[in-house]
Amino acid sequence: MGNDDIAAGLGDFLAATLEHEAAEVRDLRRLSGGASRQTWSFDLFDALDGSSRPLVLQRVRAGALAATFTMVGEAGLLAAALEAGVPVAPVVAASDDPAVIGAPFLVMGRVEGETIARRILRDDEFAAARAVLVDQCARALAGIHRLPVTVAAHLRGDDPVAQLRGLLDVLGQPHPAFELGLRWLEAHRPPPVEPSVVHGDFRLGNLMVGPDGLAAVLDWELAHLGDPLEDLGWLCVRAWRFGSDLPVAGLGTYDELVAAYEQASGRPVDPDQLRWWEVLGTLRWGLICVLQAAGHLSGASRSVELAAIGRRVCENEYDLLALIGVRPAAPDAGSGGDDGGERVTGGIPALHDAPSAAQLVEAVREFLEGDVLGATEGRVRFHTQVAARVLAMVERELDQGVAPALDHGARLTAAGFRSDTELAAAIRSRPADEALPEEWLALTWAAVRTKVQVANPTYLLASDR
Repeated sequence: MGNDDIAAGLGDFLAATLEHEAAEVRDLRRLSGGASRQTWSFDLFDALDGSSRPLVLQRVRAGALAATFTMVGEAGLLAAALEAGVPVAPVVAASDDPAVIGAPFLVMGRVEGETIARRILRDDEFAAARAVLVDQCARALAGIHRLPVTVAAHLRGDDPVAQLRGLLDVLGQPHPAFELGLRWLEAHRPPPVEPSVVHGDFRLGNLMVGPDGLAAVLDWELAHLGDPLEDLGWLCVRAWRFGSDLPVAGLGTYDELVAAYEQASGRPVDPDQLRWWEVLGTLRWGLICVLQAAGHLSGASRSVELAAIGRRVCENEYDLLALIGVRPAAPDAGSGGDDGGERVTGGIPALHDAPSAAQLVEAVREFLEGDVLGATEGRVRFHTQVAARVLAMVERELDQGVAPALDHGARLTAAGFRSDTELAAAIRSRPADEALPEEWLALTWAAVRTKVQVANPTYLLASDR
């Protein structure tokens, strides 16, 4: 569906919903959005008095991770959050009917500010905001967690560990590191708590920030019922630090977050339970990376950004193993080996995650042909940066050849396995409270470290380079 069709369908819908026939959609522009939704800005023009209202459209992307509730349900949750004092953009309209503009959508007021994390963490413009954001985030989360659990009919509260294990099985890709993480989570479960409304994706990138701090909490599509510490643990996942050494969104320390949240919510925070949720969040983001890459590979949503995200899986494996204490001394492994399909290809165990090197090059070519030729700024500029990183990654992999994959295969064979599939199955088959052979842990760690050396060598801690 092209811009003109979206603008026409949206204009007709808003004119009918707002009972204002003179309303027109103008200047509809695609912004750099998340992996599950497309984001557009536009002005709602009043042909009678010439006034214009700045708005934002969020439209579900094809092949996106399924939301836990509908767009109409999300609109109701946002309205309740706004009434409770949580900083959110006011909802204008919502629809779950894909016939209107090709997918379910939500229209909100446009809040001024910045969402790009690296700018928030580095630009002088946000220096004052950085000093207060941890406290503001804690207060916003406390407000969300106080919302009544009946605020939206579609909020669910599934077992998070079972949910991740089920997703791993559906994806059909063996990841021994994720199996180790699931075992650790099962063995260290915190006691159950009375469920609260959980935002589900509270982090930099989903927060609109102005010079004075938090302006709005965005992207509520993953909201559900659960332990409020889930949101705090997610905020501490290393992926959301964007290169900063500070563990809470690159902005502050664990102690600062805990103190601010306890004061705002009146709830005590157990550090061990917070760490459990950080482990779960790290594993969860790794699986979401696999899922988002699958959206590109399946053809449901061809995107160089989604293709590149597939190679971020190993960063999460790396962080996960470090968090649960699996960091044996790794042998000096290579950093290449093409992933041609399943975990064994042509007799050589495939080491790197999908997409393969050839598929990544194809994704870049499609992007250059489909986007760059028609535009030169905005989201295209961002995707050009992504494309450059993808090409650098492919260079590293092709430069190393098959040697690292052969080394990995030799280590698998020495441990008694023919593939990562067998190793992952062996890990799952052992009880969570039973010690695993050190050889299995070292094998998993070495493989993850090798993948990170190709995907993003700067991500490795200094001690592992």
